[in-house]
Amino acid sequence: MDPLKVSAQSNPKSVAGALAAVLRQQGAVEVQAIGAGAVNQAVKAIAITRGYVAPNGIDVVTVPGFVEIQIDGESRTAIRFLVGPR
Repeated sequence: MDPLKVSAQSNPKSVAGALAAVLRQQGAVEVQAIGAGAVNQAVKAIAITRGYVAPNGIDVVTVPGFVEIQIDGESRTAIRFLVGPR
């Protein structure tokens, strides 16, 4: 599963739509965010996603964690949210 990357400029409603689509197709999705603004947008998107998939009987749960990623040869720490059904 490829992670969905969220930036500080991401629109939470657009990200929520993408999350809902992936949840319906694959059952789970990984979201990555680097920085406070990106984490803020990711959390908002996950909250909005709960409302999008609830009518389908999907109760979304999120497990946060850290992940080391490489950007331009530099190691960065990102927040990873594993989003899936309860």
